[in-house]
Amino acid sequence: MKMTDSDNSQLSILSSPLIPPGYKQTEVGVIPEEWESLNLEAVCSMKSGESITESFIDEHSVYPCYGGNGLRGYTKRFTHDGDFALIGRQGALCGNVVGVTGKFFASEHAIVVTPKEWIEISFLTYVLSEMNLNRFSESSAQPGLSVSKILKISIAVPKNKAEQSAIATALSDVDALIESLDKLIAKKRNIKQAAMQELLTGKARLPGFDGNWEVKKLGELGIFLKGSGVKKEDAISGHLPCIRYGEIYTHHNDVIRNFFSWISPKVASNAVKLRKGDLLFAGSGETKEEIGKCVAFIDDYETYAGGDVVILRTTGVDPIFMGYYCNHTPINAQKASKGQGDAIVHISAAALSSILVLLPPQPEQTAIAAILSDMDTEIAALETRRAKTLDLKQGMMQELLTGKTRLVKPEVSHVNHPPL
Repeated sequence: MKMTDSDNSQLSILSSPLIPPGYKQTEVGVIPEEWESLNLEAVCSMKSGESITESFIDEHSVYPCYGGNGLRGYTKRFTHDGDFALIGRQGALCGNVVGVTGKFFASEHAIVVTPKEWIEISFLTYVLSEMNLNRFSESSAQPGLSVSKILKISIAVPKNKAEQSAIATALSDVDALIESLDKLIAKKRNIKQAAMQELLTGKARLPGFDGNWEVKKLGELGIFLKGSGVKKEDAISGHLPCIRYGEIYTHHNDVIRNFFSWISPKVASNAVKLRKGDLLFAGSGETKEEIGKCVAFIDDYETYAGGDVVILRTTGVDPIFMGYYCNHTPINAQKASKGQGDAIVHISAAALSSILVLLPPQPEQTAIAAILSDMDTEIAALETRRAKTLDLKQGMMQELLTGKTRLVKPEVSHVNHPPL
């Protein structure tokens, strides 16, 4: 059957994406009619900073000095004064974006972004940070960005500077909340560290406890076992939780609270099954300072340990207390002194068994562990809140920087930039 012009028109409408009223299709996607798709060169200028040597950078001078990877230190003179965005031009972190206000020195490895008069620099800074500019880095001896190429990239821009400012203000409010959470988390961690220093050494005693502490060797607290049999490719082979030695460094602190590897029954048959109360030490590491990091296994789940995990199956001690205690500075110093090797450092069960510990009676161990666990719970809640706030910010950026959500009503928008 032959298609008529009317049929073709209807088919075209059905096959094209639906554009909401008040929006238009552009090369950067669907944006409000009051916005424009513009190359960066239409909204700002970009220029690399000045050359500077390390001898002119210190930690005590007046003006911050920025390079390709962010803040390098401080200098006695400045190259710029005002509100700008900086893009890392060279280095592993090239493409990173920071907003800078006041007097500062920009090195030749930083790109200084100067907005046109009708552009709000804080808005543009958020746009640039959302663009993942690192993906435009060019391969060479050192990764770098081409200013001329970046300036040709198109972005969506509200023509109303007041709308740009409103978007930037909303996002900066979220940034302020994230910063306040960062400070609170750091404060809580410092409080916990101070509490550990007092409680794990007996300098401060909890009410109701006054007995003597006893010196023992780790080897007197149970028997040592060695994990085995779990390769990297086995870590997603099934449904049984498993602890691998690398995860002790990257995912666990003091006590195992989550699992990140899951193995099959076949793989588990060659691994070591854990028991509630086991202490797990990382048997290999990159430095002597980190060797033998410890985590306590306190669950009843069927769980296994992979290779390079040294297991202390304890009796007569509180495992949560021991998880904290075995990562305490004096114990870490003993572990470091017993590490063997250079490029890869190892610590054996025999070496760990000889480490001296000063332990309170078990009821006091449990009371100390409860206090430190409560502190960790509070810190974890703050970290969860921070993660949710970061997700909120990301969602806001996707909505606000594309115009899907408007903070300035279209009918009151006022075009206040030169004709395009």
